[in-house]
Amino acid sequence: MKKVLITGGRGFIGQHCLPLLLAKGYEVHAVSSQPVNQSNSKVYWHQANLLKPEEVSRLLSQIKPSHLLHFAWFAIPGKYWTALENFKWVEGSLNLLQEFAQSGGQRVVMAGTCAEYNWDYGYCSEKVTPLVPKTLYGVCKNSLQSMVDAFAQQTGISSAWGRIFFAYGPHEYGDRLVPSVIRSLLQRKTAPCSHGNQIRDFLYVQDVADAFVTLLESHVSGAINIASGQPVALKDIIYQIGEILNGSELIELGVLPTSTNDPPLLIGDMRRLRDELCWQPKFNLNQGLNEAVTWWEKQIEG
Repeated sequence: MKKVLITGGRGFIGQHCLPLLLAKGYEVHAVSSQPVNQSNSKVYWHQANLLKPEEVSRLLSQIKPSHLLHFAWFAIPGKYWTALENFKWVEGSLNLLQEFAQSGGQRVVMAGTCAEYNWDYGYCSEKVTPLVPKTLYGVCKNSLQSMVDAFAQQTGISSAWGRIFFAYGPHEYGDRLVPSVIRSLLQRKTAPCSHGNQIRDFLYVQDVADAFVTLLESHVSGAINIASGQPVALKDIIYQIGEILNGSELIELGVLPTSTNDPPLLIGDMRRLRDELCWQPKFNLNQGLNEAVTWWEKQIEG
């Protein structure tokens, strides 16, 4: 039986991967730094600190997974761009990779980011766009990707790296754009936003998870964009939420400032994802936003 270890299994993207992995027939092992209630769960949960080598060694020797799907990272909004914890996660991820290989692992997929690219180019293609990250987070992710690729070539294990663009949906941090607007409008409060002219590439979180599981199941190697390839202005997303919740009059564009390094255009080339993995999103933007609204309604009502 295929046996997968997923890190970050309680996180925004990781938790959406769990049912998909089970449906694919994997024996699913997930790791968390905190205790997890395992009642009625088909997932085998393990408690371990992935930044402590002795705990990682014990975990991998116990599970001996054939596959590794690695999402865990320091991801607190507003802090992860410059946090020194990024360096710890590079070190911890490399140790995890080595232990995985030593325990007989065969296929590893790790989560990267669109922040690895030079954002001055706007349209980001894996084999064309320069990798000149402008943030500490992007530098650390890009450096790890290079080392993972070199390690795989040296040892013969199979590896791939999914560069995530803009994911949204259930369980997203509440102060990010989509949930912040949804929450404000659900509570009939004003939703202060920036000018909203920025063009971005948004992908519903269940599609992001599905793309990663598809990538894990494949033999595709190297970096691959996890993106929709569809440009959309932030203000169009904001007003679409307003229409869903009948609260467009509560939206205030141009109130919040934009950062000096906020690019006007950031889109992912998803041709590798489409052509090599034969993958397409299952949710369009309207469907995804409606799903997100429904989920947040339940959170606020509950």
